[in-house]
Amino acid sequence: MTSMSEFLARVPKIELHLHLEGSIRPETALALSVKNGVKLPPFQEVKDLYRYETLEEFLAIYTAVSDSVVSADDYRRITYEMLQSCAGSNARYVEFFFSPQVHFPNGISFDTQMDGITAGMADAERDFGIVSRAAPGVNRELGPAAGEELLDMILVRGDQKLIGIGLDFNEAPFPPEPYGPLFARAREAGLNVTAHAGETGPADFVRSSIDSLGVRRIDHGYHVVDDEDLMKRCRDEGILFTVCPSTSAVTSPWHDLSAPDHAIRRMKDFDLKVMINSDDPPMFFTDLGGEYEKAAGPLGFSPADIRTSILTAIEGSWLDEETKKDWTASWAAEIDTLIAELA
Repeated sequence: MTSMSEFLARVPKIELHLHLEGSIRPETALALSVKNGVKLPPFQEVKDLYRYETLEEFLAIYTAVSDSVVSADDYRRITYEMLQSCAGSNARYVEFFFSPQVHFPNGISFDTQMDGITAGMADAERDFGIVSRAAPGVNRELGPAAGEELLDMILVRGDQKLIGIGLDFNEAPFPPEPYGPLFARAREAGLNVTAHAGETGPADFVRSSIDSLGVRRIDHGYHVVDDEDLMKRCRDEGILFTVCPSTSAVTSPWHDLSAPDHAIRRMKDFDLKVMINSDDPPMFFTDLGGEYEKAAGPLGFSPADIRTSILTAIEGSWLDEETKKDWTASWAAEIDTLIAELA
């Protein structure tokens, strides 16, 4: 008989909310900082770099670690290692973010970043069979004009592996509305769009991301539970929420994953479309498999909930419709077999 842990390890998975720079292993950050002469914040053990209590503290470390990545080969390494970890949790498809604007002040061009990233993606697909696509994140703290410049670079590059864009970094006091024209231009150019909203910002940031940015996918979105009318709208319109258990316990007000009122549990119980992701896994001492364990443990996801989450992820991904149809059928059969073994 399959145990719950075996079931969770064996189900096929998708990642739709994963940050490249947030996936840098601490030992890799140290090695790259030494190689590139970059000073990291003080620490006794390298793992202690990844200790923080707020989103602001996390973003400070995120930026410092990102500074250690300089060459195209550095980007190849961190991309490969990130996807290797995903494959180890039986992820078969990944749409990940990266933060180009973090690296521009250090003179790292967009093309240098993409050359390394696409090489890492190709190497990981060859070695692990994992398919991936990339979505540059627009740093909302830098303003819409900087975002427009980034979009120009994305469109000039014209890489098919650049499948969309996101809006990220600190929400307050940076609401989504000023980015409406940027996201409209991205959509018109054929890019998919998503936005971080409702993690630390209010429910209204979720609403305005849908209305002003035209997104059908919200990254985090936990504060949607503060507005029942908005929850009903999101349920009716099929808005997908890419939730991340470990980071929600640090960067959102819901620190106790086992609490009955935890936002992710309430979102699931309200029949919102939610799917499980790892966000910045080594920076929170987890991986995708660990996030599934947290979902099935303290957050109370049943095997049927896990199945729904995975199939919802296929539906909400930016894959082509034919692939979605094929994977939905084959993965559902595979998961049903595993559930039968579990039962």
